[in-house]
Amino acid sequence: MSMIGRYLRLSAAELERAALEPEWALAFVERLDDESAEADGGRARGGWARLHGTGKAWQALDFLLRRREFPVDLVHGEEELPGAEDWGYGPPCRIAPDRVRLAVAALAALDPGRLTEGVAPADLAEARVYPQSLWEAEDSLHLVTAEYHALSDFLRAVATRRHGVLVWIE
Repeated sequence: MSMIGRYLRLSAAELERAALEPEWALAFVERLDDESAEADGGRARGGWARLHGTGKAWQALDFLLRRREFPVDLVHGEEELPGAEDWGYGPPCRIAPDRVRLAVAALAALDPGRLTEGVAPADLAEARVYPQSLWEAEDSLHLVTAEYHALSDFLRAVATRRHGVLVWIE
C-alpha cells in the first residue's frame, strides 16, 4: 500500500462543521470516494473537484516547497482538525480559506521550473524522501512537477470559491 496525499475542498461553513464534527468530514470523504468509485473511478475535474490527490509525490512536494520557504504548509496542512481520529497516517489538518488564497498567490509567483531547480533525483533519495525507489529514475522529477501543476490548479479553484481544504496522508 502506498502513502498518498489527499485534499478535500470545503466551504467555510463546512470547515466549521468539520471542526465540530470530525466524523461528519470523514463520512463525507468516504461518500465522495464511493461516488467516484461508482463512476468508474472518475472524479469531477477542474473547479468542481471536491477531492484531489498528489499521489506518492506528496513528500517530494513538501521537500521542494520547504526549500523555497513556501508560506503555507500545503502538504501537511496548518491546523489539526480538533478531535479527529487517524485518517491514515494521522488526523487531517485544515488550511483556512485566507491561507489557501495566500498559497495560490505564492504558487503564482513561483515559476514551476524553479521548484526543482538545483535538485536531482539523487538529492531526494539522499534526503530519504518517500518513496525512495522513485528517485532511481532520472526523469522522476517530471512526476513531481506534474503533481505540482495539478495541485496548483486545484487550489486555484478552491481559492476562487473562497473555500478551504482538509489535508491528510493515507
